[in-house]
Amino acid sequence: MGMLAAIDLPKTLPVFPLPGALLLPRSRLPLHIFEPRYLAMLDDTLKTQHRLIGMVQPYGQSGERLHSIGCAGRLTAFSETEDGRYMVTLSGASRFRIRQEIDGFTPYRRCDVTWDGFERDLGATETDAGFDRSTFLPLLGRFFDERGLKTDWESLEEADDELLINSLSMLCPFDPEDKQALLEAPSLSTRRETLVTLIEFSLRGGSNEEMMQ
Repeated sequence: MGMLAAIDLPKTLPVFPLPGALLLPRSRLPLHIFEPRYLAMLDDTLKTQHRLIGMVQPYGQSGERLHSIGCAGRLTAFSETEDGRYMVTLSGASRFRIRQEIDGFTPYRRCDVTWDGFERDLGATETDAGFDRSTFLPLLGRFFDERGLKTDWESLEEADDELLINSLSMLCPFDPEDKQALLEAPSLSTRRETLVTLIEFSLRGGSNEEMMQ
């Protein structure tokens, strides 16, 4: 994927509200698209120069209200299944802030957005000077064991800071509000601190402990 410049970013975006699905800049999110309105969104997006779709977390069960900050991904791969569904990959471009939702004639939702404040997302890979892998990886191992999750530890140990922290933020089974906190973290180090806090909270029993009281 070629680097997008700020000048290429549109003022209007189609948005895909999907609880718990997190996309981060310079990360990749695979999606399985089959609802007619999102198939229409895909067709329309493929006709644009930027090929951007905004991933955003809805509030609560109804999903009507949207969080104000999302992340746009560029459609970089797609394949059609025999029954007319699509497997697509979005490559994270930049976060955005929703100004307002647009009333229109499309079956999917669209928003006026601003990219101000997220210029860093379009830059080079971030590093995290305070990242101590010798304490983080054992903590992560305990979390994975408790949740019955498996991973390729060799790949994790070799991954650079941003790939490791962002991949875990996207993949770990946290609540949508926690995913939103990871998205909104202003830097890689604050995202890592948030990730550690969420893992430690889960290992202490978090919601399970509260349920037993």
